[in-house]
Amino acid sequence: MIQLITAIGAVKKAQDGGHPQVSVNANNINQITWHDDNPTNITNQQILDKQVELEAEYDALEYSRDRAIAYKELKEQFDLLYHDMAADKGDKTGEWFKAIKAVKDANPKP
Repeated sequence: MIQLITAIGAVKKAQDGGHPQVSVNANNINQITWHDDNPTNITNQQILDKQVELEAEYDALEYSRDRAIAYKELKEQFDLLYHDMAADKGDKTGEWFKAIKAVKDANPKP
């Protein structure tokens, strides 16, 4: 879950490019302390709307995070690719291609 403080920062940045002087107790929308008196009058609804937006953006990239975990380290990928090329299998029959394709198939881009 995206923290309220993150959503507040995103709203403030969109409004005037600044950083809010604020603290949030226990990620509770009713426990926000504006240390700068909220000069741009950010509302709780703006904060909650931005939180939903940021969560949707984060969720939409889950496949990318899953792929990053599933891919082998680059040195292992290069070794697979080298052996494929040495065996003249630098095409869709090589082990490197199969490994990358397996990760992409298991974590499809929406």
